[in-house]
This record gives sequence, structure tokens and C-alpha cells, in this order.
Amino acid sequence: MEPNQPPKTRLYEVGSLDPKDELEEKLERCHETYTALVTGLSDREAHDALNAMVCKGMQEHEEITMGLLYSILVESTSAQKSLSDLTFITRDGLGLVLVKLNQLITDHFSKLLESVRTQVLWLTRELIKTSVAGTDGICLSLLKQIIGGDVSQKNVWLAEAVLDVLADNRPWLDKHPVLVSISVYTYLRLVEDHGGQGLAGIRQKEVDFCVTLLREKWTDCAVIGRDLIRLLQHVARIPEFERLWRDMITNPQTLCHQFTGLSQLMTLRTSRKFLACRLTPEMENKLHFITSKVRFGQQQRYQDWFQRQYLSTPESQSLRCDLIRYICGVIHPSNEILCSDIVPRWALIGWLLMSCKSNVAASNAKLSLFYDWLFYQPDKDSIMNIEPAILVMHHSLRSHPHITATLLDFLCRIIPNFFPPYEAQVRQGIHTSLRQILEKRVLPTGKSAHTRSLSPLFDNPKLDKDLRVMIRDKFSEFCTTTATTAATKVPVEEPLLVKPEVVLISSDNDKNNDREYVGEVAFSDDEEEEIGGKVHWKFRPIKEVDESTVDISDSLRQLSRDSELRDLVVQLQADSDISQDTEAQCEVVDKIVETILQMEDFESEVASPLADCLSELFRKQLSGKVLPAEATQESILESIEKPVYVIFRNLCQMSEDSYPSVEILYTLMDKLYQRQPRLGYHLLYYLSVSKVTEDKARVYEDFSDHTQLRDLETCLMMDIKECQDNDISLLCYLVPFVYTQFPNVSVGNTELLNLIVAVIDPAQLQELVFQVMLGNLTTFRKESVANVLLSSLNWESFEQYAVWQLFLAHDIPVEAVLPILQKANYKDHSEALTNTLLMLKVERPTLEMVRYVMIRDCSEQDHFTTCILRQWSLDHEERLADLVKSMVFKFSSSTPTRKSKRSTSSRQPTPTTHQVLGHLDNLRQVCTPRQTFFGQEALLQALQHIQQSCSDMLKTKYSDLFALAEDFEDSTRPTRQKTRKVSNTSPKPTKRTAPREPDSSSESETEEVRSKPPKKKKKSSATVASDSD
Repeated sequence: MEPNQPPKTRLYEVGSLDPKDELEEKLERCHETYTALVTGLSDREAHDALNAMVCKGMQEHEEITMGLLYSILVESTSAQKSLSDLTFITRDGLGLVLVKLNQLITDHFSKLLESVRTQVLWLTRELIKTSVAGTDGICLSLLKQIIGGDVSQKNVWLAEAVLDVLADNRPWLDKHPVLVSISVYTYLRLVEDHGGQGLAGIRQKEVDFCVTLLREKWTDCAVIGRDLIRLLQHVARIPEFERLWRDMITNPQTLCHQFTGLSQLMTLRTSRKFLACRLTPEMENKLHFITSKVRFGQQQRYQDWFQRQYLSTPESQSLRCDLIRYICGVIHPSNEILCSDIVPRWALIGWLLMSCKSNVAASNAKLSLFYDWLFYQPDKDSIMNIEPAILVMHHSLRSHPHITATLLDFLCRIIPNFFPPYEAQVRQGIHTSLRQILEKRVLPTGKSAHTRSLSPLFDNPKLDKDLRVMIRDKFSEFCTTTATTAATKVPVEEPLLVKPEVVLISSDNDKNNDREYVGEVAFSDDEEEEIGGKVHWKFRPIKEVDESTVDISDSLRQLSRDSELRDLVVQLQADSDISQDTEAQCEVVDKIVETILQMEDFESEVASPLADCLSELFRKQLSGKVLPAEATQESILESIEKPVYVIFRNLCQMSEDSYPSVEILYTLMDKLYQRQPRLGYHLLYYLSVSKVTEDKARVYEDFSDHTQLRDLETCLMMDIKECQDNDISLLCYLVPFVYTQFPNVSVGNTELLNLIVAVIDPAQLQELVFQVMLGNLTTFRKESVANVLLSSLNWESFEQYAVWQLFLAHDIPVEAVLPILQKANYKDHSEALTNTLLMLKVERPTLEMVRYVMIRDCSEQDHFTTCILRQWSLDHEERLADLVKSMVFKFSSSTPTRKSKRSTSSRQPTPTTHQVLGHLDNLRQVCTPRQTFFGQEALLQALQHIQQSCSDMLKTKYSDLFALAEDFEDSTRPTRQKTRKVSNTSPKPTKRTAPREPDSSSESETEEVRSKPPKKKKKSSATVASDSD
């Protein structure tokens, strides 16, 4: 076999580098044994040979069984015979078949060939028909392979195929209560995903299936518990479920005599098997690996893989709820892991919350996080189910207070709004959860119980005043009376919330490191002590620190080995405390740089304590506003004359070959970057303003390579996000520089664009538009703009408005955005459709434009196509008629004359006959009598062409439209007869126009046909498509 040739396989879709699977190899060997045994034998002889073989022992029985199973999977034509043979020779009730089939589904289903997947479903159906014990386990494995938030053709096919198997075998299904409950849980969840265009059929099947089982098998379904209510909330607006809700609330005993109401379900904790059934085995393995093997701060590569694999599409927003419920309810780390530096659960949940792109997805994700709080009972529920939510709020407060604020706001508002009749129960459940959190010391706040409270979290100054008032009103017992006067704040030692992009981790054991994480919060009473040199984090209120006097004595002691460097740091501290003379401070920093460049062993002994000192001394410079109030060229140059920028200047002045000096500076920068994440965007600002070097991109790229991120795009995105959080004005200033210097990672980057448009105001948007039109900024490329606009469809309304304003400022032809018309829905994507409509209004129509406009589904409420066709019919009446004719003749023809045309046409979106007629009929109804568009000969010829091939149902439905073509045919027939009579008496040829199928490059075609002598008339008339020609 050639090295680049993929292994031959009849089971899997494999690449050239994938090794052959052990299970498949065994199945192939067994199949060869089976084939050799029965080749050349009659059916009777084959049965006797197989029976004799399997009677020899268990090994022979296994070989023949697996050989027949392989034959069923890869040879569909002989599958029925192989199954009969398998049933005849089995000695274990097909137990081995079920084991191997389950292994194949669980471990390899996503890689199976389409034909093999079809055979797996066929075999499952046959096993159900013969009532083979254990087949319900195969169905459970198939249900688990259906991915939530995925509407790809492959996944939808699997969901519908399994649904058909279950629905067609209801008597068998009713005998397996566990399968009934998990099937209902699965398809209730999938109904939410299948609300898009083209999925109405499967959605209705799912609705009917779930409602039927819920009404007929309520006892089996009620074991799901409180998450059954959560899933029903997501589909409550569907009429069938709306009626079910009405019965559940007003007359619950119609469903089951033992069912007393919603509170009965809400107090029942959902079993892990239901929460786990909505994640594929691959998802589960990845999450368990991250939460048991990966160190905190090193999980970015795994999060990126997960994001690309499962969370990259707009539909995948709903999957975040499944993941959060799974993390809270299934992943319960041991005490050993809780006390280690393994990625904590709250970090993954924080990442999922911050990656939500829509308000609906964010609200559902927060509900999933707090769902176990609402009816929490200590004797029935687990503290591990409610622990992640409080830790997310606690760890987010320092670096992402908006996350904490939105979660606390949600917690306050869910009490009266979850279900008003149960407001008291919900309040009691949340209060019980908070008491349990204090009792178990999830957030340690004091040595004795009576001093504990949640004031540092609930009454923190970083929260909005109105929010704090609402929190005190809802949770007064958890706030101390002195909370309002104690200016509490989260301690410096606290680890940061995981960002969607990345989180750094430091290798230095310094508790003042803002980005360092040593250990997770443990639940023991000795958390506040220092044991073996390891600091266990303690959450305590601390006083505001006066940033003008910073204590760096501990770090200075570590610099005592180098007295010169230590003296310079002390001098820098003194200059910072005493005066605002930045020039003197810059000179000291310059000397510090010169000193460390002469050191031979900088990193091992000096780097960390020096970075600790400088990070504290530079804190005020890095945290303040950067841009001057009046941004003139002179004031901007003055703004980079600060001590922290001295390091940047030295870095830019060094050439790439200045090794090892440049390495020393990058090492210092990396250490500072870990402690002061704002350093990154300050470097970008310095590079955008400074004239020290022309190769500015190279400096930042080298800097990103020397950080622990070691990736330009990740580092850039992290710095932009940090800038977004701290200085929006600076972010807008940096946008042209970033897009100009790093076009490969910025232009077409939807995540970067979303970070920008999410925070800018109209004045800043105007400035960005100016920069685009001045040629200083390019945010879109023609080849990728459609993907960017499609990704923006689920953004907030103003964010989409800003994106379209930036797009309109570019000189990109409208054809580049036409593909968006296939995805945009008039109800949900009005911003995109409105802008596209206004762009097309001023364009001269082309065949491609008409094709994309016509491909939209006809709807009484969606007037997009009707509006643009009406506008074109007013401004370009004859051209539009010719384009419609050209499109109809080209794409309605079932026998293209050239292979190249056929292949090209198949790649282009083609409107159906129903769509064309529907849009033309809508246009006919809005046209005024003065408009002559429907009198254009080209359009009437197109209608004639459609009428010849369309169904009787369409002819009846659009009879008024076809009547126009019939009137045209009647008006042309006498003229033709007269022309023929003239041609019989005169040899002079006459001209007439006959329609023919036009070439794709033309808009209308005319053909001069000379009159034929009488003896040729019969042959000539045979070439005409219809009598109207």
C-alpha cells in the first residue's frame, strides 16, 4: 500500500493517516472464515456446515457470529439471508451481536459509512421485530449519537431514522420504561433545534411522538424529574405542548391519578442518565478529560477543539444548556481533584456563558445553571449541583463583574417570574441553597458561623447600585448590616475567570500574580492556613489600596542578590511615590533594562521578582485611560512617554538578530504579561503611535510567540478583549492598526468584529466608517464577507446594524452577499434583509440576482421578493422580463445540452417552479394597471414554457397568472395564420420571433426565422416548442 493511500475499509470513512481499526480487522477475519465455509454450498449444506462449526466451541461460535454481522453491515443485498443464518446458528440469543453492535455505535458511529449506518438502523428494526432481548440498549446508544444543536443532514437523518424505528414499534417500546423516558427527553430537546426551514416535517413527527408518550405513558416520563419541566418550557409555544401545559397546571390528574402538579416534578432531582443522554460519548470523554487531567490555564487547546467541533454554528447555541446541566449534575470531582490545579468546573461554565451569542441562549444557559437552586432540598439534592453557580459569580467578580452582575440579576428576577403561583417555593429553594453554601463553606468568609455572610459578593461596590438594592431586598439575611460601609472587594489572589479565548497560568508561586492559579477552593476548615508553603485561597473583605503607595517589599527581598537592580527598583518606587516626573522614571526604567541585558542568568533568578515589582509600579499607568482628551498628533506622541513604554521602545530598537538580549526583554514582557494582562493592548497602542520601527507587526508577532499562548491570533484576540473591557475609546483607535498590520488574522474574523461592534456607539461607528472610506481600514474581503454576515445574523440588533454600515462603506459588489438570502428569515433577520433590499433596489438586475431573489420561499408575511421585483419592474421592466425568461428556460430544462453547463448549473441555487410562480403571482397582485410588465413578450413566453411542464395543481393554483399567457397565445395565433397565408402567395420572406432556450450569458434571445415554402411547412412546425411560438 502506498504511504498516502488510505487503508481499505468497508465500514469507516478514514483518511490516509488513520490506522485500521482493531474491531474492523477482527470482523473482516471472521467474515473471511464464514465466506470460506459456505462458498459453493447450497442453502441446506451451508446451514449444516454453519451448525457444525458453531457446535465446536465458543471461539468458533464467535467467529461465525461476527462474520455474519459484518456481512449484514457491508452487504445490504444479502443482509436478510445473513440475518436468517445468524438467527439459526446463535447459541446466546444474539447476545454477542448486541455487544459488538453496541461497541460499534458507541465508539465509531460518527465514522461509519452512510451505507453502514443505514444497515445499523435496518438491523435494529429487525431485532425489534423479533423481540431480541437487549435491543433497547442499542436504541439508547443510537439516541445518544444524535447531537444537540446540530441540524446537518447527517444528524437530522439519524434523528428521523431512530424516531421512525421507535414510532413504528410502539407496542415494543411501551414494554421498556427506561427507553420511553429517555426517548421523550431526547426528542423534547431536539424539537427546539428543528424549528428552521426545511425541518417542519421531522419537527411535527417529534411533537406528535412526545405528546403521545407524555399523555399515554406519563408515569414512565415523570421519572425524568425537574428537567422535564425545563424542556417543556422551551417548547411551550407549540400548540400541542400548550394544551399539555394547560392540563398539567389546571387538571393534572387527567395525565395520571397520582400526579398532583408541577411541584411534584420540580422537587424530583433529574437522574444523571438523562443529563448524560444528550451528550455523545466523544463529548463526555472530552469533558471528563479536561476536568480530571488538564491543568488550569492549559485548557485552551481543548476548548478550541470543542468549539470548532460542536459550538461553531448558530444552531449550537442550544447545546450549551446540555453541557452546563451535564457539568453541574454529572461531573462531581473528588476532593483530591478539588484541591489540585486541575481545571475547575466553574471555569468551563464561565467559558460557556461568555460564548453565548444571543439573549435567548444566555437566558436558557443561566436557567440551566440555577435550575437545581429553585427547589433545592438538602436531603435529596447534592451540594455539588449548586456549587458551580456560586463559584462562577465569585471568581468572575474581579475580572468580569458583568458576568457576576447578570447572574445575580437573573437570580433575583427568577423568584417572582419562574412561575408566579410557586414564588414562595422558589424563594425558599434559593434561600436554602445559599444557607447550604455557607454551611459547607463553599465560599469561606470567617472562622465562626455567626460571622459568615455573602456580603463580599452580594454588596460589592463593583455591582450596580440598583442591583445591590434589589439583592438586599431579596436576600437580606445573607448581607451583614455593615456591608454598605465596608468597601469590600475580591482579593488579589483570586484566579481569573476563564475567557472564551484563553487563560494564562504562571509557573511562579507568587500570590500577587493576577493571572496565577495555585489551587481550587477546598471545602475544609483549614483553608485559611498556610500548609507546606502552599497558600489556600481565602475570601475576605479587604480595604481599598492606595495605589500611590505600593508595598513591594517581599519582591524586593528576592532581588537582594543583585544590589544594583534592587536599588534601581527602589529608586523607581520612590520617584513614583514622591513626584509625577515621568522623565526621571523613564530614565530609571532605561537603566533597569540596561542592567538586565547584561545578566547571564536573568530568567531563573530575577525575572519573576522583577516582574512582580514592575507590575505593581506600572499598575496605575496600565489601568488608566490611554488616549488624551484632545487627540492631536502631539498629545498622542506625549502619551507614550511613560515608564512602561520604555521597555517597548527598547524592544523595537533591537533587531531580530540581537540574541540573547531580545530574548531577555521578551522574557520580562512575558512575566509582566502574566501579571498585567493590559500590557498587550498597551504594546499595540505603542506600536500604532511610535515611529521607532517600521516592522511593527513583527514585534508583536515575536511578543506573542514568546508568551505562554504562542499563537498570534489567540494573543491578539485576548488583548482586544482586554481592551474592550477596560478602554473602548482605545479599542476604536486601535482597530485600523490591527486590521492593517495583521490582515490574515483580522479581516474576516467574526469573533474580532463582534468584539468591536458589541461596545461601540454611533459616533465611534461613524469614525470607523470614515476610516474605511479614507482607505485606512478594511474589515471585509469579497470572498469571505458572506460568511461574516451569516455569522452576524444572531447578534444584537445594533451590532448587526454596525456590521452592515461597515460593509456598505466598502466597495464590495452586492453579488458577494446574495448567498445570505438563502439563510435569512424575515422574522428573525430583519436587519440583514432590510439592508440587502436597499442595496438591490439601486442595482441593475442580473440573472444571479434574480435567481437568489426567486429562491426565497413564498410567504404572505415575507414581502422581500415582491418588493424588489416590483422596484425592478418599474426601473428595468424589459430587462427583468428577459431575465425571468432566461432563468426559466435555463433551469427548468431537464436535458442540458452540454456537460459543463449541467455541472455549473448544479452548483448554483435554482428556484423551483412553485417559487417562481408564487413570486410572480404576488407581483401581479401589487402591480398597478399602468404597469406593463406582465405584457412583456419575454415574460409571457416564460409563462407558456412553465405551463407546458408544470403539474395540474400548479395550473389550477396560478390560473390567473397563466391566463395572461393564454391571452398572449390567442392574440398571436391569427397573426401567424395571416403570415402563413402571405408566405404562400409571395416568395418574399417575412420575419417572426420564436422563443428558444437562451444561453446563460444572455438575458433574452431572438431568432429570425424565414418563411418556408408550403412543402416545407410540416417539417418546420415540428421544431416549434408550442403553438404559441
